[in-house]
Amino acid sequence: MNADDEQLLRGRVYGHDHDAPNPGPLPHQTYAALIGGPLDGLLLDITGWRPEEVDDGAALSTELTRWPGGRALYDPNPGEPRTPGPGVMCRFYYSGDTP
Repeated sequence: MNADDEQLLRGRVYGHDHDAPNPGPLPHQTYAALIGGPLDGLLLDITGWRPEEVDDGAALSTELTRWPGGRALYDPNPGEPRTPGPGVMCRFYYSGDTP
C-alpha cells in the first residue's frame, strides 16, 4: 500500500454516518476510492464483490446529485491496476447522475 492509499484509508466509508463512532475503514475490508463528483473522497466497501461486479461500477444513492434522492454513477477505469486484498483495491471515477 502506498502513501496515497494510506491517506485515503483515513477517509469515511460511503453509507456510514459522519458522526458514527468509527466512520472510517476497517482493516480487513476491501474498498474502492470514489474520485470526483458528489461523493469524492469517500470509500466504497466492495468486500466480497466478484471481479465482474467491480467492473460494473456502482450507482450510489445520495441527496447530492442533480436529482435529490438520485444516484451518483461511479465506474472503474478499464485497465487500471487493482491491488488484491484488504485496503484500497481500486478507484471508481464519477461518470454522472441518474434520477
